[in-house]
Amino acid sequence: MIRIDYAAAREGVQLAYQHRPGRGPTLMFLPGYASDMSGTKASALADWAQRTGRASLLFDYGGCGLSSGDFEAQSFRDWLGDALYLIDHVVPEGPILLVGSSMGGWLMLHLAIARPHRVTALVGIAAAPDFTGWGFTLEQKAQIARDGRLEEPNPYGPEPTVTTRTFFESAEAHRLLHVEIPVDCPVRLIHGMRDSDVPPQYAAELMAKLRSGDVQTILVKQGDHRLSRGQDIDLLIETVSNLLD
Repeated sequence: MIRIDYAAAREGVQLAYQHRPGRGPTLMFLPGYASDMSGTKASALADWAQRTGRASLLFDYGGCGLSSGDFEAQSFRDWLGDALYLIDHVVPEGPILLVGSSMGGWLMLHLAIARPHRVTALVGIAAAPDFTGWGFTLEQKAQIARDGRLEEPNPYGPEPTVTTRTFFESAEAHRLLHVEIPVDCPVRLIHGMRDSDVPPQYAAELMAKLRSGDVQTILVKQGDHRLSRGQDIDLLIETVSNLLD
């Protein structure tokens, strides 16, 4: 049985997390939008960390997965605060290697900016910084502003994907690609060339904007947005392992 702990990060929200102590930097996984720590990539990374004696930290954002809270009341700022809370209170000492999937790749940049003395490396999986700017049509943006929410079919599950005005406006206030991104640690960006949700061009744009001189983009020719095939997981673990070594 995997032990799940809870942290009272903010009023009305108990954050579910799974922390396994170990050697070296703590591997902290940041899920994508409306995703959680039970996903294939997060589970595979935590299992590898356990087998190799590495420290790891998985968690669910407020309103997602096993964490309490109303999903539609959550903002980008709330989820950034959730991640910062866990860094400061669950693993308050030692280096951290962040692995961010899709929206988690946007959050990991803000975490590296906020805690530069703690974050030693970043690995983005189909990282999607600023997706509120380029990921919605003008009509969809207008609907969010007018109705307060947008509901779309979810290609990855039975429940529709809901984007609220609360989340959208908060995320817009945290956009990064318009300026140099003050991150100086090593960064690896893994991106599928068949990613229809986050076009690979945004990996190149992010690479150009990062201040760090140690940035590599790894393109997977047959990879889609999820990058959850066996060979994709192997590539992720190899990339993380090389950074740790």
